[in-house]
Amino acid sequence: MFSKACEYGIRAAMCIASCGRMGERLGLHEVAERTGSPEAFTAKVLRKLVEGGLIDSQRGPNGGFLITPEQAKKIRISRIVDLIDGDSVYKGCGLGLDACDARKPCPLHDQFAKVRADLRRMLEGTTLHDVVNGVPLEKIILKR
Repeated sequence: MFSKACEYGIRAAMCIASCGRMGERLGLHEVAERTGSPEAFTAKVLRKLVEGGLIDSQRGPNGGFLITPEQAKKIRISRIVDLIDGDSVYKGCGLGLDACDARKPCPLHDQFAKVRADLRRMLEGTTLHDVVNGVPLEKIILKR
């Protein structure tokens, strides 16, 4: 449903927010390692999230990426999706057809429209804080 970049972005943001609960900044290598994402790809995804204002980035020996608990309460998962994938996840055909719409629906069009609406509600109603708060750091699984 999400692109690989978006999956990596959500996992990276969750990882950074989890460590941010303790005030810990993570470097690129650590984020990639903890999320099972390729480092170069993780760098591109994190750049988008930093430029979008979701993640703080600091260079230098004490640098790294940080999302504080206060920031995590304001970051909706939908914002991460929008920055990386845009709104395509809410518009695409369930069968991947280009010409599927209300006038020429695919066999799954009406059912998939409900799924997309539920997905939008869930992503817009869920903050980064919601998904990482209350889960012990050692229990959060972010890589396969």
